[in-house]
Amino acid sequence: MNKRPFVSWLLLAIQLLVFVVMESVGSTSDTQTLILFGAKYAPLLALGQWWRLILPIFIHIGLSHLIINSLTLFFLGPMVERITGHFKFLLIYLAAGVMGNALSYQFSPSVSAGASTSLFGLFAVFIALAILYPKNHYFQVLGKQYRTLIIVNIILNVFSSGVDLWGHVGGMLGGMLFTFVIMAGQRDSFNWGHRALALLGYGAILAFILMNHGIYNLLI
Repeated sequence: MNKRPFVSWLLLAIQLLVFVVMESVGSTSDTQTLILFGAKYAPLLALGQWWRLILPIFIHIGLSHLIINSLTLFFLGPMVERITGHFKFLLIYLAAGVMGNALSYQFSPSVSAGASTSLFGLFAVFIALAILYPKNHYFQVLGKQYRTLIIVNIILNVFSSGVDLWGHVGGMLGGMLFTFVIMAGQRDSFNWGHRALALLGYGAILAFILMNHGIYNLLI
């Protein structure tokens, strides 16, 4: 397998390009520009614009937001990608982002965007790997470190304004569940039944939110 983390680099390039394009059109701090480019916006999601669960992953609100998330992706992305492989990394990244935006839609009406939904999913990958590989010392250490990091971040989010707490919680949940689904683990610790249950859990949460807001009926 090619160990170069080209998916991480590609994701980074996309969000940088999107930022430049948005700034050339208007401003990434302008609500109308954010909505135009696909930020999470509850009224339009309710009309069936499902892509607003995906596109916000690549949109950032202001330069500082972009820099923080880009640096996190630059250092964390390759680390996870080398463990999971390219395709699985992409699946986890997108699945975490979608779940994060879905929970944000469920509990927060404000316009929101950012890769942090997916990045919290990458944090949670290490917690899932610690469960999947209980005899792997490396994963156990990383699992404890990132569990602490998530707890500290969530506590800070609770007391911070302008932070999408539910987006972060959803991203963490989505990243963990999808890691359970697509990473094999040790046979004595995680079997196909558990993986199916994790996939069912992910799908059930997403379906509940979509049906709760009537989006499901619009899609079909």
